[in-house]
Amino acid sequence: MAKRKVDTENRGFQTRWESEYMFTEVAGKPVCLLCGESVAVLKEYNLRRHYETKHADKNKNMDMEQRLQKAEELKRGLKSRQALFKKAKSQGQAAVKASFILAEEIAKSARPFTEGDFIKNCMIKVCDEVCPEKRQLFLNVSLSRNTIAERVDQLSINLKEQLVKKGKYFIAYSLAVDESTDISDIAQLSIFIRGVDSSLSVTEEFLALRPMHGTTTGHDLYEEVSRCVNEMELPWEKLVGLTTDGAPAMCGHRSGLVAKIREKMQEENATGELTAYHCIIHQEALCGKALKMEHVMSIITRTVNFIRAKGLNHRQFKAFLTELETEHGDLPYHTEVRWLSQGKVLQRCFELREEICLFLDSKGKDTTQLRDEMFLCEMAFLCDITSHLNAMNLQLQGRDHVISDMYSTVKAFKTKLTLWETQMRKENLSHFPSCQTMKEKLSTSAFPSAQLADKIGMLAADFRRRFADFEAQKSRLELLGNPFAVDVESSPPNLQMELIDLQCNDALRAKYAAVGAAEFARFLPDTMPQLRIQAAQTLSMFGSTYLCEQLFSLMNLNKTSHRSRLTAEHLHSILRISSAQSLTPNIDELVEKMGHHQVSPSTSNK
Repeated sequence: MAKRKVDTENRGFQTRWESEYMFTEVAGKPVCLLCGESVAVLKEYNLRRHYETKHADKNKNMDMEQRLQKAEELKRGLKSRQALFKKAKSQGQAAVKASFILAEEIAKSARPFTEGDFIKNCMIKVCDEVCPEKRQLFLNVSLSRNTIAERVDQLSINLKEQLVKKGKYFIAYSLAVDESTDISDIAQLSIFIRGVDSSLSVTEEFLALRPMHGTTTGHDLYEEVSRCVNEMELPWEKLVGLTTDGAPAMCGHRSGLVAKIREKMQEENATGELTAYHCIIHQEALCGKALKMEHVMSIITRTVNFIRAKGLNHRQFKAFLTELETEHGDLPYHTEVRWLSQGKVLQRCFELREEICLFLDSKGKDTTQLRDEMFLCEMAFLCDITSHLNAMNLQLQGRDHVISDMYSTVKAFKTKLTLWETQMRKENLSHFPSCQTMKEKLSTSAFPSAQLADKIGMLAADFRRRFADFEAQKSRLELLGNPFAVDVESSPPNLQMELIDLQCNDALRAKYAAVGAAEFARFLPDTMPQLRIQAAQTLSMFGSTYLCEQLFSLMNLNKTSHRSRLTAEHLHSILRISSAQSLTPNIDELVEKMGHHQVSPSTSNK
């Protein structure tokens, strides 16, 4: 005979039991109003037995009306106690949630963990003035240094867990890797990931920051990157691209990071070929050196340093400009590592060239070079061409750039260089306003247009040389940029049939015109699987190491001379929180976990 199952007998609590046996129902279980005990099985016999054995003597002289009245009083008392408990629990959870929220803000603002105590003191003072009755609620929010540090680590772990979950669905991913040193002269390896899932949604996130206390050879870099990829449970066969800063340790043919990762992929029997790129922005900055105009920049730098290095000279120069009522009131410094600063310094020096010469004359300095017409023409040219280079640099910076769009920007600039060279030889200075100004002011000599056209030609040649690796991937990039203009016959055989279907589909052509190249890939139908895989691989590629450079700026904001003892673990947690874009910490989940942790038996006895 089968055993009876209580939960299938549809037993319900009856209201009369409240007055007869002093029981009420709480969360589906009968609970005694007199002693608070609960009965396991909802049967009248069990409730009657409990009442008669434990409480019958105390209530035997009460009539039914008195029983009803007492039951109602006990129920009100029970509800008030439950409400108080729920309120205390919700207030405790709110305090924990508040500490997580503030810890996240402290991490994002590059503030030290000790700022938590300062924030709490400010909150208490505000509370005393605005709502003194709520003071205890604010006091319950723990913001000590250790608490903030712990919360930051928990937030970072939560973000990492989310990224690991997303990584399981990537059908293609690429890495951007760069290396720099912090304030303590510790080499830091920055790694970012750009992954694409089956819906062709792109996730671009911080993967890891690895401190390297010893050497930074290609093998050392490979060990760190390999460990990071394995920890994130990322399959090697889905790695498509690797973008670096072009250093020998990164790109060495035999022992560089790229070579080591290719060896690893062969060991893992990966069918795809790893595509390695040198950061587009870094290469563009290196191309500027092909102009070989350091002699112009050295004179300008020396002049700016004379004015800015000494406080007295700087103050007098600013007062001099104010007296002359010039448009600009000062000169900026030029820093070699800040690529865009050169253009700003050149532009300002050119606009204030006459005022600078007058000021230097008053200081007894020789201004022959600064007044030389050939030098002024070269400075005007360098000012204009650097302005064009900086405009392209700004276009290439930022997050979520598709590599095909970045390639198009470079390709457009190379075409512009060809036009500018032709126009310069004809002394057409339409796109060189500073040169136009100098040409109009020349007294004796002619404007050196042929010489400057040669400079543009040298720059164009260096662009072609440095971006040869992108030219090699031209067909692949154009397939994502404009699949409707791709020549089917010259495309890979596995894509030809799908390309014909795509190019003959008017609805998809209209969608491409409406949403653009970057978004269009997501609208490719499932009947074109090869095109979708090709699009995913191209979408996953990094065009630059901009995110790594941006992370190093965040690192220097956090790890300063005043926080040089910040541990590698805490620095890593801070940077994961402050650099997160598509991911946000699930604070509610963390609070809930902490609530379970606090009531568990293993922690209650500690």
